[in-house]
Amino acid sequence: MTVNHASVLTKNYFIAYLKLIMNSKDYTLKQAKEFAFDFFFKGNMDRYVTLTCLQFEKAIKKIDKTKCEIEMG
Repeated sequence: MTVNHASVLTKNYFIAYLKLIMNSKDYTLKQAKEFAFDFFFKGNMDRYVTLTCLQFEKAIKKIDKTKCEIEMG
C-alpha cells in the first residue's frame, strides 16, 4: 500500500484497514491495532501527520464501540 505522508488518512480508511486485518488474520481488535502499529506506522506514530494518528485512534474507538453494541444487542 502506498501512502502519501503529507495527506491525512481518514477514520473510515483505518476502519476498513483494521477490519481487513481482523478478517484476513482472524485477529482481535487489539491484535489488529498492534499489527497496524508495527506494520503501517513502523512502530512510530510520528511517521505520519498528527491528524492521521488521531484518525487511527478514532477508528479503533468506533470499531470497539460497534463491537460492544453488537454484543449487547
